[in-house]
Amino acid sequence: MNIVSRKTFSLNINGALLEINRPLIMGILNVTPDSFYTDSRCYNKKAIISRLQQIVSEGADMIDIGAYSSRSQAADISVEEEKRRLAVGLSVIKKEYPNICISVDTFRADVAEWCIREYQVNIINDISGGEMDAHMFNVVAETGVPYIMMHMKGTPQTMMKHTSYENIVAELLQWFSLRIDRLTRMGAKDIIIDPGFGFSKTLEGNYELMNHLSEFMSLGLPILVGISRKSMIYKLLDSTPENSLNGTTVLNTLALLGGANILRVHDVKAAVETVKIMMKTLEAN
Repeated sequence: MNIVSRKTFSLNINGALLEINRPLIMGILNVTPDSFYTDSRCYNKKAIISRLQQIVSEGADMIDIGAYSSRSQAADISVEEEKRRLAVGLSVIKKEYPNICISVDTFRADVAEWCIREYQVNIINDISGGEMDAHMFNVVAETGVPYIMMHMKGTPQTMMKHTSYENIVAELLQWFSLRIDRLTRMGAKDIIIDPGFGFSKTLEGNYELMNHLSEFMSLGLPILVGISRKSMIYKLLDSTPENSLNGTTVLNTLALLGGANILRVHDVKAAVETVKIMMKTLEAN
């Protein structure tokens, strides 16, 4: 079986090293009323606690909390509303699971800095790769938190108007290279790249990216893949997000074979099992 050679990475998490010597699982916690996958929405503390218990008990390595829905055509919300939603979720996480690694999904530098200062979050996950807030790179460089740099063109409201590429893989590699160079020159140490499946990409573009995922290993950084229950699955299969777990598992397997180091998922148990089976297969090689 042809499987890419997997490099070991480490992230500085509040002074302690988190080794990425196997694929890690990032469980999604949506504190939003309008995320594309209905079953992932957590409206109150009770729902948040229940979702956290599920994520942790099923074996996630980290939690990614988001308060701003980034689905296509999602409504824009104010900074104050994003902070209000995050405050509820982060307070619960800190109380129930004080030692778990927390990633915050936000493209706003002010929100990111506030989360780092007030809640000591460990990772910032930016869907715009610094494009929607010019101060984001400054916050990342000054605080030293690991940073997930995702590719997207436009905004969540306009991204599907920007899906044309002459060579999608080459253009994304160049896009990442320029921003990685700028951010490292500013002093950032830990950068994770995310090709941004579903963001400003056509169905065909998403699958072309998946087929060439291993080429992003040339950047020498950990790769995060988030394809959980996305439209590239349910549109292809004429289905729904609710019926896309099987497709998600297939794509997560392909992502792992292509070199993914972190899987961002709704269904933690299925992803943990996928990694376990793949790692056992590697042992048998």
